[in-house]
Amino acid sequence: MCIIFFKFDPRPVSKNAYRLILAANRDEFYSRPSKLADFWGNNNEILSGLDMEEGKEGGTWLGISTRGKLAALTNYLQPQLDRQARGRGELVTHFLTTDVDSLSYLKKVSMEGHLYNGFNLIAADLSTAKGDVICYYGNRGEPDPIILMPAIGI
Repeated sequence: MCIIFFKFDPRPVSKNAYRLILAANRDEFYSRPSKLADFWGNNNEILSGLDMEEGKEGGTWLGISTRGKLAALTNYLQPQLDRQARGRGELVTHFLTTDVDSLSYLKKVSMEGHLYNGFNLIAADLSTAKGDVICYYGNRGEPDPIILMPAIGI
């Protein structure tokens, strides 16, 4: 089972406190080939592991960019997977490599969610001019993305 735990504090009380603490696992299928977390992309701006499973190469389950974009994905364990479905790891990769904000991106994903097997996706814009925004969308739940951590003024 994929699990993500995170604690986000946009204004830590101490200069030694962490703004973000995140722990996640990939999944229970240990034989899936992957690359270890490393920087990639234009100017080495994205840090993530990469899926190397045939047909899903280049997707990822967790990544962060030097521009403050963060995305994390968990899968729903389903009794029957659609083998023709698109690779869920591309959802994280696409978010990290675009200039689209998290809420707009998840609204677009919600329109295409039926093309994927079950997933939960967290997308975040950290340290933006508008403040920090963390959003969630799962294609087996509510039809619209949810803002988990609104920026000041939204």
